[in-house]
This record gives sequence, structure tokens and C-alpha cells, in this order.
Amino acid sequence: MEKVYFALDVLQESGVQKWKKIKTVYEMVMEGKTEMNETEIKKILDEQKKFFASGRTLDVNYRVQALNRLQKTIKRHEREIEDALKQDLGKSRFESYMCEVGLTCSELSYMRKHVKGFARERIVRTPLAQFAAKSYTKPVPYGTVLIMSPWNYPFMLAIEPLVDALAAGNTAVLKPSAYSPHTSAVLQKLIAECFDPAYVAVVTGGREENSCLLQQPFDYIFFTGSQAVGKEVMRQAAQHLTPVTLELGGKSPCIVDRSAKIELAAKRIVFGKFLNCGQTCVAPDYIYCETSVHDQLVKAIIKEIREQFGEQPLKNDHYGRIINEKHFLRLCGMLMPEKIICGGERQAQECCIAPTVLDHVTWDDEIMQEEIFGPLLPILTYDSIADVVQTINNRPHPLALYLFTEEQNTVQYVMARCQFGGCCVNDTMIHLATSQMGFGGVGASGMGAYHGKAGFETFSHRKSIVDKKTWMDLPMRYQPYKRRYERLLHIFLR
Repeated sequence: MEKVYFALDVLQESGVQKWKKIKTVYEMVMEGKTEMNETEIKKILDEQKKFFASGRTLDVNYRVQALNRLQKTIKRHEREIEDALKQDLGKSRFESYMCEVGLTCSELSYMRKHVKGFARERIVRTPLAQFAAKSYTKPVPYGTVLIMSPWNYPFMLAIEPLVDALAAGNTAVLKPSAYSPHTSAVLQKLIAECFDPAYVAVVTGGREENSCLLQQPFDYIFFTGSQAVGKEVMRQAAQHLTPVTLELGGKSPCIVDRSAKIELAAKRIVFGKFLNCGQTCVAPDYIYCETSVHDQLVKAIIKEIREQFGEQPLKNDHYGRIINEKHFLRLCGMLMPEKIICGGERQAQECCIAPTVLDHVTWDDEIMQEEIFGPLLPILTYDSIADVVQTINNRPHPLALYLFTEEQNTVQYVMARCQFGGCCVNDTMIHLATSQMGFGGVGASGMGAYHGKAGFETFSHRKSIVDKKTWMDLPMRYQPYKRRYERLLHIFLR
């Protein structure tokens, strides 16, 4: 229990009652009680709305202190987080830090450094017709936000949006996925140790808790997950006219043309596709390869799989597993034995599927009807880049697009004409691993963005304010209208 004491240093409400509240939440975690009923959820929301109304989070220094505490707490529990990720997804310690803990700490460091600048008012030009006045925009937090995170990167995709929400001055309720219970338990323990539940709270559980949360009048909802659930989140949010950010997914194409450096392309595609066993929303979903380099690329990909994962990937301690039996069986149903040219090995008991390549795939095959979200890589061929662009645009817009080419004309052509959330040219995945650019989807792959400044803006409402001076008042706008002002009106408003 002593690890939670330091939270009292920054809490300024009545000591005994506040300590009892923190103690109760922490003991719930330690005793294994995680799910909450509707009454408890409503109580958390009411407490958070009161906390926000106190104005404490409007102080940028308070936000920085909160981010500092969060980063220190993550560092203390780093090994525990990595152990939980190993239990849930089979992730190695190296991959857990590279793709989850490390990226989260990077976002925290960036936001701690820049939040004061992001929170400043911005002076804008005042039109001459409004002289004399000062015009400016002021970012303010929405209030109490709900963050719903998925199971595939259960730590990073919970904490990174929380970092942005806290930097913007909100209170937050975090709802992690029920499919990654070990990581959810660590998140609950970590947050209870770090924050008063009136500021940040974790609600675990399944559909019942999700449904209850979505029925509450949050001021903002941030959801990461599937398109099907994203539609339900948006439908429920509409009942309260609550704004939402949806981080979804889709079939992200990987285009390889004849000018590409094939060996390097294969190495980077294999890394991006089979990281986390393909359970990544921005993983290359399929390869669209120019016919003339098809054989060369296939050979290079098979070689890279063996070099990166060994001859027996299922015995590789650094290769993870499918999250649960439901998704394992779903992926097995997509396998077409006659089209497998590499991999296909499975271990049902451990929910493991080896990196698998399927060739001569067509758009009519079942594997091309939905996002794969697993270690299956279908290969299609093309002869005309114009046909590729048309085919991609005729389908739901993907979250990511990858293009391997040495031709700048091709880059410009695809970038200008294809609709997608984000892109890498001659690499995969790395466009989301930065706080310098926003990350998000478009159309069926989502709406809104986060990371860095984009994340701060997502969780902020920017007020537009005009401060009109009283030492003078232009008379032309008032009735009765006079002809001598008409010419001035046309000068001011043109």
C-alpha cells in the first residue's frame, strides 16, 4: 500500500475522505475485484465531473505534474507490464518495450516538454471592421473523457491517448479490452497507484461494462478497435451528441513496383506484417506486386521470414501468439492450403500460427473480404498502377498504405490519388512511431487523429474569443442605417 501514498502530495481535497477513496480503489485491484456495476460507474463519472468543475486541471503545471507521476509509475512497473504482455500476447520483452512501453514513454516525454506551448492562447488578426479589439483562440479541455482501448497493443493504445487527454486538461475513464486481462489488471493497478479515481479511473469488464459506459454523458469518447464496434460507439455517442475519435483499421495495401529494391522491401514488409503476429491495425494487409517482379519478391519474402523467425517460427521465443481461440479459428478459416507457399503451421493449444504467405490470391477469395489481423500475407499482382489506385479507391479507405518504389512520379501519383489514413514510402509502420505527426484514419478506417500536438488538439476545444475595447465604438453597424456609411461598409467587407 505504501506505493500509493505519493499521490497525496498533489491532492488538495479533504485528507481523510480522499485517502479512503484512493485506498478503496487500490484494494479492489489488489483483491482481484475489477468489474464495476452501473451504480459504481455512474459514481465515478459524477466524481470526475465534480473534480473537473473544480478547475484544478486547468492549471498547466498540474497537468505536467500528472504526466511526471505517470512516467515515473510506468518506469517502476516496466517489468510487470512486460510480463503481462507476455501472458496476454506472447510478446517478448524486446518487442514489448519497442512497440508499447518505449513508444508510450516517448509520447509522455514529448508532451511534458511541449504542453505549455500547446496550451497557450494564440493571437489572430482582427478584421478592420471590428476595430478596436483583440482576437485570440484559447484551447480548453472537453471535460470528462472516455478512452476505450483494444487488445492488440493493450498498454500503448490505452496510455498514449490518456497522455494526450491529461495534457489537454481532461479527467478520464479508461476502459481496456477484456481480451487482454493481465495487461488490464496492471493498468488498473498502475492508474490506481498514480491518480485519484476522481481524476483518472480504470473500468474493466466486457460488453456489459462497455454498454453501461457508452450510455453515460461523457464529454468526449476516444475509441480504438474494430469497425463494427466503432459504429456502435458512434451510435451511442449520438444520443448525447458526444464528439468522438474513432481509430479503426481496414485492409492496408502494400504496393511493390518493378523499380523497388526488392530485398530491402521484403525485409521491411516481413517486419511490418508479422510484428505482433500481424495483429496490428496498420500492418500490411496484402501485397499488390507488379507482375514483372512477382517471382523475385516472393523468393525474397520467404527468405526473409526464415532469416527473421528461423526455420521453425513456432519455436521462436520472440514470436508471439494469437490473442484467443476465437481469433485463432477465424484466421484458420481464411487459410487456403492450395495457395500457401510458405508457413501455414499451427498449434491450436497455444493459438499459434506461423508466418504464412499465400500466392495467386484474387479479390474473390475469402481472405480478401475483411481485414486479416493475423500472420497471413496474401499476394496479388498488377500491370497498371492506375488500376491499382482505382481498385483501392473503390474499396473502404484503409488506415495505412505502403508503397515501395524508386520512381518519384509513382510516389506523387499514388499520394495524390489514393485515399488512406497515413503512409510510408519504402518502409512499413514507422509513420505512427512519432509524436511529430498526427496518426488517424479516414472514412471506414476512422476519424480524428492523435499523437503529439494532434493529440492535444483532439482532446481540446479551441474557443474563438474577441475582446472588444470600450474606448471607441464604430457607429455604422447600428440602425438606422445611413447612406454615408455604405461605402465604408463595402471597403471593410470585401
